[in-house]
Amino acid sequence: MVETPGLKTMWRKLSHNEAAPGLVLMACAAIALLIANSPLQQAWHDLFHSSLAWTPVAKLDSAHLWINDGLMAVFFFVVGLEIKREVLAGELSDARRRRLPIIAALAGMAVPALVYLAFTRGDPALQSGWAIPSATDIAFAIGVLALAGKGLPPSLRLFLLTVAIVDDLGAVMVIAFFYTSGIKLAWLGASAAILGLLVLANRFGVRSIWPYVLGAIALWFTVLHSGVHATIAGVLAALTVPLALNRQHDSPLLRLEHALVSPNGFLIVPLFGLANAGVHLGLPDGGSLALPLGIGAGLVLGKQVGILGSILLAERFGIARRPEGASVRQLWGIALLCGIGFTMSLFIAGLAFPSDPLLVEEAKLGILGGSAVSAIAGLLLLQQRRSPAY
Repeated sequence: MVETPGLKTMWRKLSHNEAAPGLVLMACAAIALLIANSPLQQAWHDLFHSSLAWTPVAKLDSAHLWINDGLMAVFFFVVGLEIKREVLAGELSDARRRRLPIIAALAGMAVPALVYLAFTRGDPALQSGWAIPSATDIAFAIGVLALAGKGLPPSLRLFLLTVAIVDDLGAVMVIAFFYTSGIKLAWLGASAAILGLLVLANRFGVRSIWPYVLGAIALWFTVLHSGVHATIAGVLAALTVPLALNRQHDSPLLRLEHALVSPNGFLIVPLFGLANAGVHLGLPDGGSLALPLGIGAGLVLGKQVGILGSILLAERFGIARRPEGASVRQLWGIALLCGIGFTMSLFIAGLAFPSDPLLVEEAKLGILGGSAVSAIAGLLLLQQRRSPAY
């Protein structure tokens, strides 16, 4: 077998570059957009949405469903691992350090939702989409932040990551409580039993990762049939994985996170982008501007007002201090980057309007437009190096 040390070195560097998954996701989104506005549009749609000749899970009979309800459960599993690590041993473990990111993330979810509802108040059919502009895409935002170049305080990147993690936790809770319907008690009971076994494995000190992996798969299968969205299984299973370090300073959680971060960033999320970001640039026949404008305004205006406003108010009233060395201009830029919804916003859009493809297409226009404006505006602000006290 021919050794390729150059390729291995390149992959090692790429997999350790936090900006790389965001850049790959941007490329996939661009490819999906180009194809969706080309003569290949129908063939591309059929590739993901046509019924499969065979599927091991009857409920997942298309590539699109396998990506959104299957692979995205792995994405949420990684999110759950990150949340647990941050809460128990990271930035969210210290009450003083987590105060500002939590305040900013909550305001950054609430204000965009209010802006959206203000734009769509005349149409009850659109009200279920209120959570779409509340999400932040970690990979995309970190990728754009990397494009801003060097010279920014390290505290800004850490603050953006922490806000996005809290935002992800909020999005998971929104999906669980607001986008769940048609509960099937037998399947839900089976899910509870499997989750209980995973908790017991943790309590009895099981250190092998395989019981948690197999348990997570079983939990996903039962949750998929329970009426609760299947991706919630990923987060719940992740929270049962032990974090406590052994003598080698290792743990099942750290091993799983290390093993899954690269496939998550370079395969699962880009595939999701390819399958979901393709939208025809123009209103569908019979479409309305209310939905895309509401989402776009929520991402662009709501995020920056909610996040920057909450930071300044928290500092003004002595509740928390801004990130060290950061100017108001830079914080404004970070608040704009939080308006890049993309992955989670696209995901919630599909849950908000499950039986209306027209509204999903309109929502995609708002998500892509709002995310693009937020990314460009945030990048322009952060590239300006004038950063005295303000």
